[in-house]
Amino acid sequence: MTDHFKKVELHCHLEGAAPPALTESQARKYGIETGDFLKDGAYVWRDFAEFIACYDRVAAVFRTSEDYALLTETYLTELAGVNTIYSELIVSPDHGKRIGLGADAYIAGICDGIAAAKEKTGIECRLIVVGERHFGPESVIEAAEYAARAKNPLITGFNMAGEERMNRVADYARAFDIARDAGLGLTIHAGEVCGAFSVTDALDLVRPARIGHGVRAIEDTDLVKRLADEGVVLEVCPGSNIALDVFPDFNSHPLRALRDAGVKVTINSDDPPFFHTSLKREYEIASGIMGFSDGEIDAMTRTAIEAAFVDEATRSRLLAAL
Repeated sequence: MTDHFKKVELHCHLEGAAPPALTESQARKYGIETGDFLKDGAYVWRDFAEFIACYDRVAAVFRTSEDYALLTETYLTELAGVNTIYSELIVSPDHGKRIGLGADAYIAGICDGIAAAKEKTGIECRLIVVGERHFGPESVIEAAEYAARAKNPLITGFNMAGEERMNRVADYARAFDIARDAGLGLTIHAGEVCGAFSVTDALDLVRPARIGHGVRAIEDTDLVKRLADEGVVLEVCPGSNIALDVFPDFNSHPLRALRDAGVKVTINSDDPPFFHTSLKREYEIASGIMGFSDGEIDAMTRTAIEAAFVDEATRSRLLAAL
């Protein structure tokens, strides 16, 4: 049991956190047939490309600000129920535009959900705007420009996700420059589908404070040392990595090896219902399968608070709560 742990999550995609039951309800609301992507209460996909397609189908059942408020409040309330004190949600204003809702209304709905969950449970939340790599550099730059000009106190970071095998990190460097100049925290998906070289590219070209996943760095001893020396934080999602066959099983997962090498690591769920996991289960995996002690798990949670994209007053409150 991990209920006694205070929990923190830095890496979770909002639409990827949609519970299947909520997706079913939303689909009925809009008359959407779900049989090809949701069966017997579970999302259906076979590989990374199908996962992205399934993710987009799920996202399509959320269409209004109210829908997004409901999704956000639902997930944050679930997190608070397992003793989570802080969450960063990865959100895509570009998705809001693609569905005809608009970026501002999309973000406004999410912020309403954050406010409702905080009032109900006390959980703190911030937003990480993401650009989708597979939509091309201009789309990612537009996402960075949106995040930079939003001046929304809940938008505190910028990320790039999507199909890691498309284009080069260099093609997207300008987007991160825009976000950095606006004072946003930087993180980027790397070292998941692609190998250690993608982490090196991210470090060289983006200079992020954190890397989403980053676990393939274990393939390069010098890179692992560099991560440790530079203090770059990895947002590790073990359940996701196993579900996507990045590693064959939890015993071969490098979370402990990275930590023992001095790399700063944190525990996250990524797209929990897609991978039959949850933040609670990720903590259970760390404790029960990977054998981390309570003190080691608390240390990873402390690392997450120290790496969170929040103001110092909020960070101090979170550390005191931990």
